[in-house]
Amino acid sequence: MKILVCMKQVPQKDAPLKLNEAGTWIREDVSYEVNEPDAYALEEALRQKEKHGGEVVVITAGPARAQQVLREALAKGADRAIHLEDAGFVGLDAYNTARAFAATIKDEQFDLIFTGLQSDDYGFAQTGVILAQLLGRPHATIIMQIEKTDGGIQVKRELEAGYFQFVDMPLPAVLTIQSGINKLRYATLIGIKQAKNKPLQKVSMAEVQSAVGANMQKIERMYIPHKSKKTEFLEGGASEIAKKLVDKLRNEIRVL
Repeated sequence: MKILVCMKQVPQKDAPLKLNEAGTWIREDVSYEVNEPDAYALEEALRQKEKHGGEVVVITAGPARAQQVLREALAKGADRAIHLEDAGFVGLDAYNTARAFAATIKDEQFDLIFTGLQSDDYGFAQTGVILAQLLGRPHATIIMQIEKTDGGIQVKRELEAGYFQFVDMPLPAVLTIQSGINKLRYATLIGIKQAKNKPLQKVSMAEVQSAVGANMQKIERMYIPHKSKKTEFLEGGASEIAKKLVDKLRNEIRVL
């Protein structure tokens, strides 16, 4: 099978948040890492390749620093990479990111396209679904298991309250992968050396500009939460204090 994995570089979870002067996004001088759900999507693609053969291609959009995500994927076993390299890709919403990806791969025939369920920064969970719509392919979300069948694939979707759904799908298809679907592997020393010689295609903003339009979603302003402490004393008799405490736990803190 030929599988495409869409990946993203996001700020590290434990990195101190620093906003730009306009307060519209995070400054560039923070530490970055691969988006966690995308790491699980890559791992699942590699496992499918090991079972059924084929090729795993990874793609990302972002400035030069985002290439690190692709290098890590190549070191783990991906066969080649595509980098939509431009600082302008950082500000794109999910719709335009999906349009840029669709324009880039229009001449390729992938059996499966994987994305992580959502990104750790925006968290919209939209890019994979929109990409499926643009390509006219069936899609399923929150995937926990993938099995090849004679007619296509059977996927296991995670629902609410501990329930799961099994769906039979034709190929080609687009799937958004849930974190925890598998156990992530580490890149080997041999893999790291081999990654240096694997193809990495670069695509400029100019090459996909015709497919990209004005953002349909825009961040007006971001704020970093400020921690504050407040002590409130409950006065009265024991029974009165107990009633006040229960009322606050139920209606203000909402833990009851």
